[in-house]
Amino acid sequence: MRIAVIVLLIASLCPGADYFPPPDAQGGWRTPKGAEEAREKAGIDLDRLEAAWMATKRSNTDNGGLLVVSRGWLVMERYFGKARRGANPDMASTGKAVTSIACGIMLAENKARLPEGLDTLVYREELLPEAFPLRDPREADIRLGHLLCMTSGHNGEGATPSSVVRGTASPLKASKGQDIRDVDGSSLRAPLWAAPGEGYSYSSPAPHIASMVLRKVTGKELPDYVDEKLGKPMGWGPWGYCLYRGDVIMNHANGAGSIALRATDAVRLGYCLAQDGRWAGRQLIPSDYLRMCREPLKYNPHFPFSLQFEHNHAGQIAGAPRDAYYKTGAGGFCLYVVPSLDLVIYKLGGKDGQWSPDLTRIPQPPDSFGRHEEPLVSPKNGAWENYSIPRVLEMVCAATVR
Repeated sequence: MRIAVIVLLIASLCPGADYFPPPDAQGGWRTPKGAEEAREKAGIDLDRLEAAWMATKRSNTDNGGLLVVSRGWLVMERYFGKARRGANPDMASTGKAVTSIACGIMLAENKARLPEGLDTLVYREELLPEAFPLRDPREADIRLGHLLCMTSGHNGEGATPSSVVRGTASPLKASKGQDIRDVDGSSLRAPLWAAPGEGYSYSSPAPHIASMVLRKVTGKELPDYVDEKLGKPMGWGPWGYCLYRGDVIMNHANGAGSIALRATDAVRLGYCLAQDGRWAGRQLIPSDYLRMCREPLKYNPHFPFSLQFEHNHAGQIAGAPRDAYYKTGAGGFCLYVVPSLDLVIYKLGGKDGQWSPDLTRIPQPPDSFGRHEEPLVSPKNGAWENYSIPRVLEMVCAATVR
């Protein structure tokens, strides 16, 4: 009797907690019939949500969209440019979050082999035989938590990489990053700018090396593992990684990104995170791992980035709850999760090339789901205001009526 009362209490506090959408092919997400139902059942003011949509359209991307799920209701699904529900765009670094989640599941399933969890020293011959002989003696001190918090010491990427040490940013020298023709080898060859834990630098080789460890421990390629643990249980439609780059077919999916989910499946993933890793009666993702994704960790005292997610634990995004966390991707992609509001936001973006089906070779059928609009044309006297990723989060949170 007491257990039943507790269950009812939880259900009353979390209206969407017992709802999980069927696959799109079986009906997909529930949607409110109008503004009144959106307010009463989903806790969203649709008129106020328009500000977030306009901010998305004015974010200086040729393609994009905005999906919002509140209390298990898909209250907004709008696209512009090449974006649409049935497409599989290159979500760029948003995929780093999926690598992290997969590693969290791997740790839970392999406690006997990896009893130290995130403290596991990964540069060991049984986990990373490809890394030997070591190129830098500091590699021996890199732990899995360092790789997933971007504090492994690997040099930042791009033409103007930077580092952050205890909140202070400094430039780094540019170095050669990943090579899609040899993503494993090029990641392992990436130089270290510091010893593990001494500073934060956003570097794609680090999460890819974590995915190499996952491959060794599970005996499965990253896409296969993700499909088994997340895709199939949640009922994702066709999806994959961008393995085809012109005449190059990558041997392994890049743990640093380029996953290609359909929009309504990206918010399925976010909804699972908002439900503390649960999906339809199953605990797909360890809840303690998700808690660490949205809190500061000992591996990274330098910057609010934990296990491949930026988090709002310190309240630096004033208009969002402190449990909000998110992962961005080049071109304006971002998946946001706010557990305390039972809220998921997926902002799409991207250049035309990120929407090419040649990247995945997944058929892209035309569809009419969601509302599609033409892109906004920037005014001749200057670009639209550059709405930041945190600002869109604040605007959607401002539309909630709890």
